[in-house]
Amino acid sequence: MTSPQIALTIRHTPSALDSRRGVVRLHPEVLDALGLHAWDAVRLTGARVSAALAAPATGETAPGVVLVDDVTMANLGVTEGAEVVVAPCDVTVARTVTVSGSRMASMSLNPGTLRLALIGKVLTVGDAVSLLPQDLAPAPGADISAVRGQLSRAIGASWTSELLTVTATEPSGPVAVGQSTVVSWRGAPAAPAASSEAPSAVTPAPVAAEIVAEEAEETEEAPPPIADLAGQGAVARRLGEWIDLAFHRPDLLAKLGTSGKLGVLLSGPEGVGKATLVRSVAHAERVRVVCLAAPTVAVLEPDAALNRVAQAVEATVSGDGAGVLLITDIDALLPAHQPPPVATVILDRLRAALGREGFALVATTARSESVDPRLRGVDLLDRELMLGLPDARVRTELLRILLRDTPVESGVDFGVIAERTPGFVAADLVALRRDAALRAALRHRDDDAEPRIAEQDLLDALESVRPISMSTSDTLATGGLTLDDVGDMTEVKQSLTEAVLWPLRYPDSFSRLGVAPPRGVLLYGPPGNGKTFLVRALAGTGALNVFAVKGAELMDKWVGESERAVRELFRRAAEAGPSLIFLDEVDAFAPRRGQSSDSGVSDRVVAALLTELDGVEPLRDVVVLGATNRPELVDTALLRPGRLERLIYVPPPDAEARAAILRSSARNTPLASDVDIDELAASLDGYSAADCAALIREAALTAMRESMEAAEVTATHLAKARDAVRPSLDPAQLAALEAYANRNR
Repeated sequence: MTSPQIALTIRHTPSALDSRRGVVRLHPEVLDALGLHAWDAVRLTGARVSAALAAPATGETAPGVVLVDDVTMANLGVTEGAEVVVAPCDVTVARTVTVSGSRMASMSLNPGTLRLALIGKVLTVGDAVSLLPQDLAPAPGADISAVRGQLSRAIGASWTSELLTVTATEPSGPVAVGQSTVVSWRGAPAAPAASSEAPSAVTPAPVAAEIVAEEAEETEEAPPPIADLAGQGAVARRLGEWIDLAFHRPDLLAKLGTSGKLGVLLSGPEGVGKATLVRSVAHAERVRVVCLAAPTVAVLEPDAALNRVAQAVEATVSGDGAGVLLITDIDALLPAHQPPPVATVILDRLRAALGREGFALVATTARSESVDPRLRGVDLLDRELMLGLPDARVRTELLRILLRDTPVESGVDFGVIAERTPGFVAADLVALRRDAALRAALRHRDDDAEPRIAEQDLLDALESVRPISMSTSDTLATGGLTLDDVGDMTEVKQSLTEAVLWPLRYPDSFSRLGVAPPRGVLLYGPPGNGKTFLVRALAGTGALNVFAVKGAELMDKWVGESERAVRELFRRAAEAGPSLIFLDEVDAFAPRRGQSSDSGVSDRVVAALLTELDGVEPLRDVVVLGATNRPELVDTALLRPGRLERLIYVPPPDAEARAAILRSSARNTPLASDVDIDELAASLDGYSAADCAALIREAALTAMRESMEAAEVTATHLAKARDAVRPSLDPAQLAALEAYANRNR
């Protein structure tokens, strides 16, 4: 008999207790429907198949949701909001389990301790698994505190963040680790299950170097060829030339009176492929790469961090031939602000290593301004390269490469997908491919046709995949709106299109005519007239990434924090370009300088905005749009050419516009035949767009008050609604705004 299965929406678990323990939470009704008890195993099918322990969800979890941790989500190859299929799963106790992991873990943890950490967990080949014991429902006789102590003594505080990869199990399929399971490291002889002697916490440097060097060759797949690095050819060629001269032609450099020392800082947006580029170039130049993740080292104790760096250096120089030490996210280990005392010693170690033959250092960062300035010294990373954000052409090529070996339906237009993915980097496109594959799998699960990814799968995946550079807290949801959905306002829509969309869509035209596109726009008008609605429609029309900012998010009483928030906002907008920064109620945090009583915070914010808008560094692929109903309060320096130079007035709706707004608001509301929208609109003088929408809503509620079985809204209901919804436009404010608009035409 076929086992029951249910498709559920995946959500990240809010519980820290469940984190990284291979546990999923299901609504009790779902557990009953699947015939499961607490802590039974379940099979999860996303972009790939995995298994986990199921436990009842607590609180207000919806029945259609499954709560998982980040490791399980990665094992399934899905992102939050995707669908996974959950079904009961038969699990047997494994005879043997083989895992691989970091060199620090594999050289410090003996198989006995490793087995104790994995007891009670459900494993599948290819899954990542953490060392955190399954202590929510521990196995009988398990001493969790003792296991934690052994792990901590073996590899220090970093044991809680270590991830292992399950490479083989016997038998195959989902298995559980029990007391009799033999657990071993890949490439090492299997140890008896009963072995639990205390691990050795110290490994001689030569042995550690040999192990770390093997890691680069054994645990990583071959990097892609340089030809597949779309949009990165120039940077790859430059780095390849430097590596070739440093390692293969040092005599030529010696004749020219210089050394072959090579230290490079490679910067670029997160997820753009910095580490991949280094590995690809080094592979092409026949040079080994040893990787060191700076965030992992940064959380260690000072002595352990120094030991980890020393091991990586020894691994780089002790192997056959030349070696490159690649330190990823170097800003985490050597920050510019408040660097730890150990930073000075680490810099000295790296400086000494660069003097050794056959050693080169490449560090990557997504925040070059946050790197310790001492790292850029002439004796360390004296050369810099930068990877830019891929444009639409590069994204099209990346999509072709990423989907080259994937079954895709004929006729898929990658250019259309590329146009709909502004700000996406290579990692984002990989996530898009994964989510599209999941959608295609769900679409084909009930038929026997050859599964293929359709263009619509890729477009639908855009609903759940966001660029790495975007955060959900400050993005503006468009709701599928476009400017075509905005009734009337022809002149306003045309002005916005010219000022915002043209610079981002047609930069070549501006260059050809020798003019700079507008930097920013001020949208002003009475409250309730749809300024924010216009911005949402504008974002939907132009497929832009929109950063919506409110005044409170930039105002901070601590000196320097507000300016830092402004710089960070513009940096993230540039990384997600083409993008739009929407400053709602801009008068609240950019008032005329010298007239506020907030200890100078507003003045500093205005100065920071002016610097970013019209500073030394040009603003590319970013347009700033401010909105206000008090334009006379905005600092005048912010409104001069080169800043918010285009002022667009959103007037109150006239009778024709009010009719269009009423029809749009009543699109899903059945109106009786006695309702004359045009006549009603003509009588609503002084009503804003928000008032018109509220009138329709109040009329529907009036009909419901008369009868919950009401099927339509009549003219009588609208007449009663007008008693509750009064016009909100202030004639004096309208006159002042009209006068301001006339002065600035």
